[in-house]
Amino acid sequence: MIRAATTHDAAGCAALYAPYVTDTAVSFETEPPGTSEMARRIAAAHAWYVLDDHGHIAGYAYATPFAARAAYRWSCETSIYLEQGRRRTGAGRALYETLFERLRERGFCRAFAGMTLPNEASAGLHRALGFEPAGVYRRVGWKHGAWHDVAWVQKDLRATEGCTSAPAELT
Repeated sequence: MIRAATTHDAAGCAALYAPYVTDTAVSFETEPPGTSEMARRIAAAHAWYVLDDHGHIAGYAYATPFAARAAYRWSCETSIYLEQGRRRTGAGRALYETLFERLRERGFCRAFAGMTLPNEASAGLHRALGFEPAGVYRRVGWKHGAWHDVAWVQKDLRATEGCTSAPAELT
């Protein structure tokens, strides 16, 4: 079941995320966030959804501000994490599609996502969901004894082509 996250989901989200921090370069964090920090992140997100498997958090997707300047307010940065064994099951697509619908309802126009390379699972999911390449930051992060590139992709959530005025304020 996919549902909106609450701060009560923080421990489950933190547990799912920790191996990405400690064992991979997928996340550039070096210390896994604890429950209170994850609760803060959930509360601060534009939207955050969890894949709840009978009380067990098996995945999550969220959106945060893209950048601080006011002109960026109709864009957001998205991210998704699934527990091992959930890839290629449709869970990622379902989480992201639920998130995108909420972002559209709130007035967002564009979503961006960054992924450490190589990461074919994430690249494939983002491609399948209509994200297009936006650029690559070369050798931008150092983790686990190596430099890593980060690819950025973007997705239109609603049309802005031909618009001559700003969208309505976000709700």
